[in-house]
Amino acid sequence: MHIDIAEVRPEQGRHHLFGAIDRTSKFVVARLESQPNRRTAAAFLEHVIDVLPYRIHTVLTDNGIQFTDSARYRDPNKPLNRRSRFDQRCVAHGIEHRLTRPNHPWTNGQVERMNQTLKAATIKRYHYADLEQLQSHLQTFLAAYNYAKKLKTLKGKTPAEFISAEWARDPQPFFYPPNQLLAGLDT
Repeated sequence: MHIDIAEVRPEQGRHHLFGAIDRTSKFVVARLESQPNRRTAAAFLEHVIDVLPYRIHTVLTDNGIQFTDSARYRDPNKPLNRRSRFDQRCVAHGIEHRLTRPNHPWTNGQVERMNQTLKAATIKRYHYADLEQLQSHLQTFLAAYNYAKKLKTLKGKTPAEFISAEWARDPQPFFYPPNQLLAGLDT
């Protein structure tokens, strides 16, 4: 799972787009936040964990202060309660938190590219009366991407279809059947 933050500037002021993309299924989760701080980064990770029906084993982020302590204070032997909130959430869910090398944004290129796509499909193309309208349009775009866009990298499947096919092949890594990922009358 790749996670990153992008700044967006709609007419209502500066906000931050937290984005996550699964490296295998290409399933995307995104949310707008007013502040890019440690609390919102940890809350976004919890949101991603709640949305996905399977266990996340690795998260890749940049070295932003939202995701980790600064390099001089980073110590793997540090007690859990002294680590960043994001690292605490990772440990609590059994997730390995990896960091990109400083000044190498291409290492986290999948989510960087997806953030550009999300911005191009929303704020760079449309004007919004308020922030709720932008948030609604963002969720609509994510639904179209995750449930309707067939991707070449997934051999013509949508991310939700790929996840369902993986569950049918091997249900072991899943917490529950990915039925909530199916778009339809109940959504």
